[in-house]
Amino acid sequence: MSDTDERHFNELDKMRVEAAVREFLVAIGEDPSREGLLGTPDRVARACEEILGGMQEDPGAYLRTQFHEPGNQEMVIVKDIPFSSLCEHHVLPFIGRAHVCYIPRDGRITGLSKIARCVSGYARRLQVQERLTGQVADAMVRELDPLGVLVVLEAEHTCMTMRGVRAAGALTTTSAVRGCLRDLKTREEALRLLGL
Repeated sequence: MSDTDERHFNELDKMRVEAAVREFLVAIGEDPSREGLLGTPDRVARACEEILGGMQEDPGAYLRTQFHEPGNQEMVIVKDIPFSSLCEHHVLPFIGRAHVCYIPRDGRITGLSKIARCVSGYARRLQVQERLTGQVADAMVRELDPLGVLVVLEAEHTCMTMRGVRAAGALTTTSAVRGCLRDLKTREEALRLLGL
């Protein structure tokens, strides 16, 4: 388990979030008591509970739902898993798709939806895309002990499209490779099947 997975996250303090949002509104020159903003602190706090809910869970636990398919050591690929996360540097969204490939060891497989839930769980934290990619790969290794894993994430970062360089449409691609998928021929086959 990586250092990131071992950290203890505190429960979200809804009242403090609401107070901080009120203070933020004042700091940017807004009036939190005007009609359109009256419910904003509560709405932001509730959104945080949902968007950052992965901080209070172990997303790798989803992969513990397993099945045994004797002799199966063929590639399993789940691609185009939608995800959204918040960049920890600017607290702005990045939105994209995850592609996960693994080769089971001795037929040990998991439900396909469990892979998507694992991706979503790690994404629902303050993140950087590079860490998120590695966390999903490491969870697959930790929980399934596969022969190999390849995780590829493609995302558009609003911290790059709405501010700074304002490069709308620019995609960031990250990958994490574990086990036998580090072998060039095997990795190339996986990437070809992923259409990457």
